[in-house]
Amino acid sequence: MSNFQKNLFDKINQKANIDPNDVYNVADSVKNADFTDEKTVRNLVRRLSKLANKPLSKQKEDKIVKSITNGNMPMDGNSLNQLFKK
Repeated sequence: MSNFQKNLFDKINQKANIDPNDVYNVADSVKNADFTDEKTVRNLVRRLSKLANKPLSKQKEDKIVKSITNGNMPMDGNSLNQLFKK
């Protein structure tokens, strides 16, 4: 693991109290995932929500899933932050 990756995982652990190995396992599990498949995306969103111990309302989950499956998922930090806050 590079220093950059270690620092990134350390920051995630500090900010969200998530084990870096859990993050790596989730990332590894979706390497070849079909992000146009609603079931796949919904399972990933639920898994990440549970991992972060941040429950999502049905409405917020639906909005996130729809954004991802339609290819409209913002990639910049501010836009992602706004999507998850709503």
